[in-house]
Amino acid sequence: MTNTTKNVYDLETVMLEDATSEMVIIDQTLLPSETVFLRLKTQKEIWEAIYKLRVRGAPAIGVAAAYGIYLGAKAIKALEYKEFYTDFISLKKYLASSRPTAVNLFWALDRMDECVKRYKEKTVEDIKFELLKEAHKIKEEDTWVCRSIGEYGLTLLKPDMGILTHCNAGQLATSKYGTALAPIYVGQEKGYNLKVFADETRPLLQGARLTAYELNKAGVDVTLICDNMASAVMKNGWVQGVFVGCDRVAANGDTANKIGTSGVAILAKNYNIPFYVCAPTSTIDLNCASGKDICIEERNPKEVTEMWYEKRMAPKDVKVFNPAFDVTDEKFITGIITEYGIAKAPYNESLKEIFKRKRGMV
Repeated sequence: MTNTTKNVYDLETVMLEDATSEMVIIDQTLLPSETVFLRLKTQKEIWEAIYKLRVRGAPAIGVAAAYGIYLGAKAIKALEYKEFYTDFISLKKYLASSRPTAVNLFWALDRMDECVKRYKEKTVEDIKFELLKEAHKIKEEDTWVCRSIGEYGLTLLKPDMGILTHCNAGQLATSKYGTALAPIYVGQEKGYNLKVFADETRPLLQGARLTAYELNKAGVDVTLICDNMASAVMKNGWVQGVFVGCDRVAANGDTANKIGTSGVAILAKNYNIPFYVCAPTSTIDLNCASGKDICIEERNPKEVTEMWYEKRMAPKDVKVFNPAFDVTDEKFITGIITEYGIAKAPYNESLKEIFKRKRGMV
């Protein structure tokens, strides 16, 4: 199914069509040349879509996981809770194996698991209905979270500023607005006229294919640059702030994001440019002490050697190192922007304060 919408805000990354038991996603591997919606029915199709980055971005992965496990649970034939829950846990383990680094995947699956246990005294059919409501709630909350991050992020910006971003943490990575791009979209609504430099983000080119695509559709002033051009635009004085998303934040403030992010942070530090990580609290893992404890996924070498080329561009037998993420040390991060405020160093303390606000304790 194709779509020719011209308004980026009309693009829903993840949708549920409960009547047909399908999850509908934009196939982000085909953007920007084609806007194709995939209709996923089986757990294998949903697993493959997450693994192959057809749906990607930490919040969007969380929403996809919630809808995906709901559809799996909906198909379980068991009538008794114990048998149902055994099958549910099997589904949870299977979907959790699709992406080892994105904490939102596990967060959403755990939240759906807690929903099942919370209503274990109900009938299986009632539990399935509660799972549907919980999945919808996860998506609705994500839109609020992103808008809130955008509002907090905008307090750090002034009109006409130059912003650099890496990978894609925008509308396509979330339910709406994005995380790193949320301050830009909120600023667009308020006439800030921000100028964005989007790193292409090798090797999967999320910046070139996705960030440039959606910002351009939204009418934002965006300039695409190769990853190794970031230093040049910073040195030229064209960048006054760096905003990136993340897949996991450790308790000490170390942050895992798309490969190349740590290099951008080091450059920003050198040029005295503030570097901000936009992180929903669902991506903050206080049980993870530091970046050393974050599992980094290594992906298929073909993404580097031949995926985007008409002919293979590297020697046939050359070794390839292709980590999906790197870890930015907390010392390079100016602030972590959440839906409950902006955390500053020392992060071991400020992130705990953010969660106190979330629980309504302050």
